[in-house]
Amino acid sequence: MSCNNMPRTPSHFPRNPPAMNLSILLILLLCLLQTACGGGGTSPASATPVATAPTPVPPIAISNTQDLVIDAGPANTVNTLFTSVTICEPGNPTACQTIDHVQVDTGSVGLRLLSSVVQPSLRLPQKNAPGGGALVECTQFADGFSWGPVKTADVRLAGQTATAVPIQIIGDDAFAAVPADCSSSGPAENTVSDFGANGVLGIGHFTNDCGSSCVTSSAQGLYYACGSTGCVPTTVAAIQQVQHPVAMMTTNNNGVLLRLPAVAEPGAKTTSGVMILGIGTQSNNALGTAKVYTVDPFNGTLTILLGGKAYPGSFIDSGSNGYFFPSNTRVCNSGFYCPPSTVTFNTVIQGKNGANAAFSFNIANADTLFSTYPNFTVLPSLGGIGFNATTVDLGIGFYLGRSVFTAIEGKATPGGTGPFIAF
Repeated sequence: MSCNNMPRTPSHFPRNPPAMNLSILLILLLCLLQTACGGGGTSPASATPVATAPTPVPPIAISNTQDLVIDAGPANTVNTLFTSVTICEPGNPTACQTIDHVQVDTGSVGLRLLSSVVQPSLRLPQKNAPGGGALVECTQFADGFSWGPVKTADVRLAGQTATAVPIQIIGDDAFAAVPADCSSSGPAENTVSDFGANGVLGIGHFTNDCGSSCVTSSAQGLYYACGSTGCVPTTVAAIQQVQHPVAMMTTNNNGVLLRLPAVAEPGAKTTSGVMILGIGTQSNNALGTAKVYTVDPFNGTLTILLGGKAYPGSFIDSGSNGYFFPSNTRVCNSGFYCPPSTVTFNTVIQGKNGANAAFSFNIANADTLFSTYPNFTVLPSLGGIGFNATTVDLGIGFYLGRSVFTAIEGKATPGGTGPFIAF
């Protein structure tokens, strides 16, 4: 199996409050215009043409739940949470494709699909940059980068549809030339095997993936205008950036609940759970006794205390396949930690609102786990070195045995206005 020891989460982009509020307003206005995808029908042919009224088509049942699974996926990975996503040509509910094994990531925003798994016959309109040329994005993850154009699709999740959603198509052959300032950010992840999934569904705290930083400046090197002479960095309006599909739904659009069963150590071959859209919008997504922990409104971080030290740039992330944090624990060849015996780490999670919770996790010897349980894709005690000195990343292991809510910025919920996590 793949032993990728870094999280899928992109770098946290700086965000500016005034433009972020404008982004929320524009998305709310767009939500008023959305309609659900429906089917189509035809009348049987007859010898004498007869004018008939269109056949009524029942609407797709509004649900808010869909399945999740942790298994080996298309790239033989470990601790990777997957779901299926349906994309359609904008305004054409009969031209659709369902793509399985899309990673579910609370640490990023937006739908990104590998070009190789998207049917060529599916006509997804290309987004244009403000000054002309095709809009293309360099998504910089902690373990590499992905390059590809921004296109528009209707996105269907849990029986609901968000219309005209800007998404990224990674590894599109039409944009094979990658600018040096993008490719220098790390190894390329433009194929399914390198990416570890058929795509990623970013369901984090923000309505778009960059915010006002990319509205006012192209210095981030994230969005590019590509034409016949090459690609140059560009600014891009918040509403034209890759968007959070759930935030663009007409209902159940204020956040997401992930619910996974507990998995006893050392692990399991596979496990399954559910993703529930909305927070406090239906009986199955009520906060109940869950406590709210607000996060930084600009980068989604909170503080985690570990070993008597505060790490203010920390986060909880379903897209990380282990616990990642600074430690003197021995690192094995795979890049994960390999202590001689299992070690328990005690943390305190602190929200920006002062709420706190104790959380403990175990770290086992990764080499032993991989060699002893080669068919396990769920390993709760997997961890590795943090990617900076201010961050503790509580990955997919935190979600096992919990119901974890991720509230979207500016969205009202019974627990207050997002962004926050709750569990």
